[in-house]
Amino acid sequence: MPRLSEEPLIHPDCEVTECRFGRFVEIGRGARLGHVEMGDYSYCDRYADIANATVGKFANIASFSRIGPTDHPMQQASLHHFLYRSDDYWDDAGRDAAFFAHRLSRRAQIGHDTWIGHNAVVRPEVTIGHGAVVAAGAVVTKDVAPYMIVAGVPAVPLRERFAVPVAERLMALAWWDWDHATLRDRLEDFRSLPIEAFLEKYE
Repeated sequence: MPRLSEEPLIHPDCEVTECRFGRFVEIGRGARLGHVEMGDYSYCDRYADIANATVGKFANIASFSRIGPTDHPMQQASLHHFLYRSDDYWDDAGRDAAFFAHRLSRRAQIGHDTWIGHNAVVRPEVTIGHGAVVAAGAVVTKDVAPYMIVAGVPAVPLRERFAVPVAERLMALAWWDWDHATLRDRLEDFRSLPIEAFLEKYE
Protein backbone atom coordinates (compact mmCIF):
# COMPACT_ATOMS: atom_id res chain seq x y z
CA MET A 1 0.00 0.00 0.00
CA PRO A 2 1.45 3.45 -0.88
CA ARG A 3 2.87 5.44 2.03
CA LEU A 4 1.15 8.62 0.84
CA SER A 5 -2.53 9.05 0.08
CA GLU A 6 -4.65 11.73 -1.48
CA GLU A 7 -5.10 13.28 1.96
CA PRO A 8 -2.22 15.54 3.09
CA LEU A 9 0.33 13.84 5.34
CA ILE A 10 1.29 16.34 8.04
CA HIS A 11 4.05 15.13 10.34
CA PRO A 12 4.20 16.01 14.06
CA ASP A 13 5.00 19.44 15.49
CA CYS A 14 3.86 21.44 12.45
CA GLU A 15 2.13 24.82 12.53
CA VAL A 16 -0.36 25.12 9.67
CA THR A 17 -2.49 28.26 9.36
CA GLU A 18 -5.05 28.91 6.61
CA CYS A 19 -3.51 26.59 4.01
CA ARG A 20 -4.92 24.59 1.13
CA PHE A 21 -3.23 21.37 0.03
CA GLY A 22 -3.64 19.24 -3.07
CA ARG A 23 -3.45 15.46 -3.30
CA PHE A 24 -0.42 13.48 -2.11
CA VAL A 25 1.07 16.47 -0.29
CA GLU A 26 3.52 15.87 2.56
CA ILE A 27 4.52 18.40 5.24
CA GLY A 28 7.70 17.50 7.13
CA ARG A 29 8.13 17.48 10.90
CA GLY A 30 8.22 20.89 12.55
CA ALA A 31 7.38 22.82 9.39
CA ARG A 32 5.53 26.13 9.69
CA LEU A 33 3.14 27.13 6.90
CA GLY A 34 0.85 30.14 6.84
CA HIS A 35 -1.46 31.24 4.03
CA VAL A 36 -0.02 28.69 1.59
CA GLU A 37 -1.59 26.96 -1.39
CA MET A 38 0.35 23.81 -2.30
CA GLY A 39 -0.42 21.76 -5.39
CA ASP A 40 -0.66 18.01 -5.90
CA TYR A 41 2.38 15.83 -5.04
CA SER A 42 4.38 18.73 -3.58
CA TYR A 43 6.17 18.38 -0.27
CA CYS A 44 8.35 20.24 2.15
CA ASP A 45 10.90 18.56 4.38
CA ARG A 46 11.62 19.16 8.07
CA TYR A 47 11.38 22.65 9.52
CA ALA A 48 10.60 24.41 6.26
CA ASP A 49 9.01 27.82 6.85
CA ILE A 50 6.60 28.93 4.12
CA ALA A 51 4.40 32.02 4.28
CA ASN A 52 2.11 33.78 1.81
CA ALA A 53 3.03 31.51 -1.08
CA THR A 54 1.48 29.64 -3.98
CA VAL A 55 3.33 26.39 -4.66
CA GLY A 56 2.71 24.41 -7.84
CA LYS A 57 2.57 20.65 -8.31
CA PHE A 58 5.52 18.30 -7.74
CA ALA A 59 7.55 20.95 -5.87
CA ASN A 60 10.47 19.60 -3.84
CA ILE A 61 11.17 21.89 -0.87
CA ALA A 62 14.14 20.85 1.25
CA SER A 63 14.59 21.07 5.01
CA PHE A 64 15.08 24.42 6.71
CA SER A 65 14.21 26.35 3.55
CA ARG A 66 12.24 29.58 3.88
CA ILE A 67 9.77 30.88 1.31
CA GLY A 68 8.09 34.27 1.60
CA PRO A 69 9.75 35.42 4.83
CA THR A 70 7.81 38.32 6.23
CA ASP A 71 9.27 41.82 6.37
CA HIS A 72 9.49 44.48 9.05
CA PRO A 73 8.36 48.11 8.46
CA MET A 74 11.66 49.63 7.30
CA GLN A 75 10.27 53.09 6.54
CA GLN A 76 9.07 53.79 10.07
CA ALA A 77 11.06 54.98 13.10
CA SER A 78 11.23 51.39 14.41
CA LEU A 79 11.32 47.91 12.90
CA HIS A 80 9.85 46.24 15.97
CA HIS A 81 6.69 44.18 16.47
CA PHE A 82 5.20 46.79 18.76
CA LEU A 83 4.28 48.88 15.70
CA TYR A 84 1.94 46.26 14.23
CA ARG A 85 1.40 43.67 16.98
CA SER A 86 0.57 46.45 19.38
CA ASP A 87 -2.07 44.47 21.27
CA ASP A 88 0.74 42.20 22.55
CA TYR A 89 2.09 45.18 24.48
CA TRP A 90 -0.90 47.35 25.44
CA ASP A 91 -4.47 46.51 26.35
CA ASP A 92 -5.82 49.62 24.64
CA ALA A 93 -3.93 49.26 21.29
CA GLY A 94 -5.05 47.21 18.30
CA ARG A 95 -3.10 45.47 15.58
CA ASP A 96 -2.15 47.33 12.41
CA ALA A 97 -4.57 45.63 10.02
CA ALA A 98 -3.24 47.45 6.95
CA PHE A 99 0.29 46.20 7.64
CA PHE A 100 -0.88 42.59 7.85
CA ALA A 101 -3.04 42.93 4.73
CA HIS A 102 -0.04 44.26 2.79
CA ARG A 103 2.13 41.41 4.05
CA LEU A 104 -0.44 38.82 2.94
CA SER A 105 -0.61 40.35 -0.55
CA ARG A 106 3.12 39.88 -1.21
CA ARG A 107 2.99 36.27 -2.37
CA ALA A 108 5.88 34.15 -3.56
CA GLN A 109 5.12 31.91 -6.55
CA ILE A 110 6.80 28.52 -6.84
CA GLY A 111 6.29 26.72 -10.15
CA HIS A 112 5.66 23.06 -10.97
CA ASP A 113 8.46 20.48 -10.64
CA THR A 114 10.79 22.86 -8.81
CA TRP A 115 13.54 22.11 -6.29
CA ILE A 116 14.21 24.52 -3.44
CA GLY A 117 17.45 23.41 -1.76
CA HIS A 118 18.31 23.06 1.91
CA ASN A 119 18.35 26.34 3.84
CA ALA A 120 17.49 28.39 0.74
CA VAL A 121 15.44 31.59 1.03
CA VAL A 122 12.92 32.81 -1.55
CA ARG A 123 11.87 36.39 -0.89
CA PRO A 124 8.25 37.66 -1.09
CA GLU A 125 6.89 38.51 -4.55
CA VAL A 126 9.53 36.35 -6.26
CA THR A 127 8.47 33.82 -8.91
CA ILE A 128 10.39 30.56 -9.36
CA GLY A 129 9.62 29.27 -12.85
CA HIS A 130 8.56 25.70 -13.65
CA GLY A 131 11.38 23.19 -13.45
CA ALA A 132 13.83 25.61 -11.82
CA VAL A 133 16.37 24.65 -9.14
CA VAL A 134 17.44 26.86 -6.23
CA ALA A 135 20.73 25.67 -4.75
CA ALA A 136 21.22 25.04 -1.05
CA GLY A 137 21.81 28.22 0.93
CA ALA A 138 20.80 30.55 -1.91
CA VAL A 139 18.90 33.78 -1.24
CA VAL A 140 16.57 34.47 -4.16
CA THR A 141 15.64 38.14 -4.54
CA LYS A 142 14.63 38.15 -8.23
CA ASP A 143 12.44 36.00 -10.45
CA VAL A 144 13.99 32.76 -11.73
CA ALA A 145 13.31 31.67 -15.31
CA PRO A 146 11.82 28.23 -15.97
CA TYR A 147 14.36 25.39 -15.91
CA MET A 148 17.15 27.68 -14.65
CA ILE A 149 19.52 26.67 -11.84
CA VAL A 150 20.45 29.51 -9.48
CA ALA A 151 22.85 29.74 -6.53
CA GLY A 152 24.51 32.26 -4.26
CA VAL A 153 23.71 35.26 -2.08
CA PRO A 154 21.99 36.92 -3.79
CA ALA A 155 21.15 34.07 -6.16
CA VAL A 156 22.37 34.33 -9.75
CA PRO A 157 21.90 31.95 -12.69
CA LEU A 158 24.44 29.12 -12.91
CA ARG A 159 23.17 27.31 -15.97
CA GLU A 160 20.03 26.09 -17.69
CA ARG A 161 18.69 22.75 -16.51
CA PHE A 162 17.54 22.21 -20.10
CA ALA A 163 18.05 24.39 -23.16
CA VAL A 164 15.25 26.89 -23.73
CA PRO A 165 13.65 24.96 -26.65
CA VAL A 166 13.50 21.81 -24.52
CA ALA A 167 12.16 23.75 -21.55
CA GLU A 168 9.44 25.28 -23.73
CA ARG A 169 8.45 21.83 -25.00
CA LEU A 170 8.25 20.52 -21.43
CA MET A 171 6.05 23.42 -20.38
CA ALA A 172 3.80 22.83 -23.39
CA LEU A 173 3.60 19.12 -22.53
CA ALA A 174 2.62 20.04 -18.93
CA TRP A 175 3.08 16.46 -17.71
CA TRP A 176 2.30 17.68 -14.18
CA ASP A 177 -1.35 17.80 -15.22
CA TRP A 178 -1.45 14.10 -16.10
CA ASP A 179 -3.69 12.05 -13.85
CA HIS A 180 -2.40 9.61 -11.24
CA ALA A 181 -2.98 6.52 -13.38
CA THR A 182 -1.18 8.05 -16.36
CA LEU A 183 1.82 8.95 -14.22
CA ARG A 184 2.00 5.34 -13.03
CA ASP A 185 1.64 4.02 -16.57
CA ARG A 186 4.54 6.20 -17.76
CA LEU A 187 6.73 5.84 -14.68
CA GLU A 188 9.35 3.69 -16.40
CA ASP A 189 9.69 6.25 -19.19
CA PHE A 190 10.19 9.03 -16.63
CA ARG A 191 12.95 6.90 -15.12
CA SER A 192 14.71 5.73 -18.24
CA LEU A 193 14.11 7.89 -21.31
CA PRO A 194 16.46 10.78 -22.15
CA ILE A 195 14.57 14.07 -22.18
CA GLU A 196 14.39 14.36 -25.97
CA ALA A 197 13.08 10.82 -26.32
CA PHE A 198 10.55 11.42 -23.56
CA LEU A 199 9.26 14.53 -25.32
CA GLU A 200 9.13 12.84 -28.71
CA LYS A 201 7.10 9.97 -27.26
CA TYR A 202 4.51 12.10 -25.45
CA GLU A 203 4.15 15.36 -27.37
